[in-house]
Amino acid sequence: MTYTYIPRGVCAREIQVEIEDGIIKSAEFAGGCNGNTQGICKLVVGMDAEDAIERLEGIDCRGRGTSCPDQLANALKEALELE
Repeated sequence: MTYTYIPRGVCAREIQVEIEDGIIKSAEFAGGCNGNTQGICKLVVGMDAEDAIERLEGIDCRGRGTSCPDQLANALKEALELE
């Protein structure tokens, strides 16, 4: 199942995640800091979505109260609810 999420409070404009049986098959950001978002996505592919959420949730970027990793955690949580 592929899920599209619109992040809030960060530079990225969109996050797409594909989850199958609770495992992240792909993740991709549109916008944001290109190198960082590519790195995050490569690191989470193959991970259990719940484990990725636990690691990424709550990361802050420059006092914004969120970050691209935190927004990816939010996207994963919403996608798991639909899976």
